[in-house]
Amino acid sequence: MPNVFQNLISSKRVYRELRMLCHFKHENILSALDILQPPHIDFFHEIYVVTELMQSDLHKIIVSPQPLTTDHVKVFLYQILRGLRYLHMARVIHRDIKPGNLLVNSNCVLKICDFGLARVEEPDEETHMTQEVVTQYYRAPEILMGAKHYTSAVDIWSVGCIFAELLGRRILFQAQSPIQQLDLITDLLGTPNLEDMRTACEGAKAHILRQPHKPNSFTVLYSLSNQATHEAIHLVSRMLVFNPDKRISASDALSHPYIDEGRLRYHSCMCKCCHNGPSTRQYTTEFEPSCHQPFSYDFEDDLTSVQKVKEKLHKFIVEQQQRNKRIPLCLNPNSVAFKTFARHSTTQKRAASCILPISTSLLHPITSSLQPTRDTSIHWPLNHFEMVQTCYEVHQLGFLAPCFNGEC
Repeated sequence: MPNVFQNLISSKRVYRELRMLCHFKHENILSALDILQPPHIDFFHEIYVVTELMQSDLHKIIVSPQPLTTDHVKVFLYQILRGLRYLHMARVIHRDIKPGNLLVNSNCVLKICDFGLARVEEPDEETHMTQEVVTQYYRAPEILMGAKHYTSAVDIWSVGCIFAELLGRRILFQAQSPIQQLDLITDLLGTPNLEDMRTACEGAKAHILRQPHKPNSFTVLYSLSNQATHEAIHLVSRMLVFNPDKRISASDALSHPYIDEGRLRYHSCMCKCCHNGPSTRQYTTEFEPSCHQPFSYDFEDDLTSVQKVKEKLHKFIVEQQQRNKRIPLCLNPNSVAFKTFARHSTTQKRAASCILPISTSLLHPITSSLQPTRDTSIHWPLNHFEMVQTCYEVHQLGFLAPCFNGEC
């Protein structure tokens, strides 16, 4: 996370995202395994977070020649909804669900990432929330129409768009502007009634009402691909509902018949919550774990300046390291590995882009006998300890080095 303290809004978002990464403990949500030792607060400008290494993301897979079977789609959709249910139970709205923020490994395990725009759901409808959220193609109609307040239903709309994109291998609503985006949505869903537009601004309502009445045309979704079955399109239609109050929730979507096979395949060989016994698979009693401790950002109440955020964030990282009771790690800027990383053309964009590019055979076929695998051509770090061991063995205390004196 470079240039963290440019302004108050961005620095608060970074602080919020870091706390979320440390708070969430779920198989389908990216979490922080460790945070590198920060320098003295006067030189504290960037943050390095250690997470589990993921090989690609759903966007790269969708635009690649990689074949996607119905099994792939069901397993991906199940994991998205499973992670999203956990987030929503934590009272968190992600606000930027899109294929690029869904990381994927070759064994088809998926994790939701990038909580830079996430926030706690606001129960008070009088509280205004920003509309500068969600990539346009996946933006819910209530945000496009200027709603001052919205709920976690905006994430479900995004999932519906991604579901249709997985079926058709193309973006469902690909417009050049927000107005055109709204027009494409009404072309598919039909003209909404006044009740469905109750949170819209007057200008957006006028735009919809002065157009000719449009009928619902959901049947065109059956032409997306031969995977667009009646069950699949029924679930898409429950997600892509104009009125957010009538949109299906993540919990209810997980109960849809289309998801059953994805759940079975995920827990048969991919999850960490079930395990193989001496003679049979031992299944967990809770396939979709709940979040019993909602996320709170009361910590933001006194963050009135960039300097206060900087001090709080520095203290938070130090406390996390003390709580983990591990030798803190720091960067070794003199190592060849770090210099190579710093020269990487995508480093300035995002650290997650430094993963392997998608190939035509990244994903393994999903079968009942599939076991999570690792690429034997490279040593993939799966956890903090193994990652540190990799640094010792491959880089000889190169890119990362243990910080013993606290003067990193």
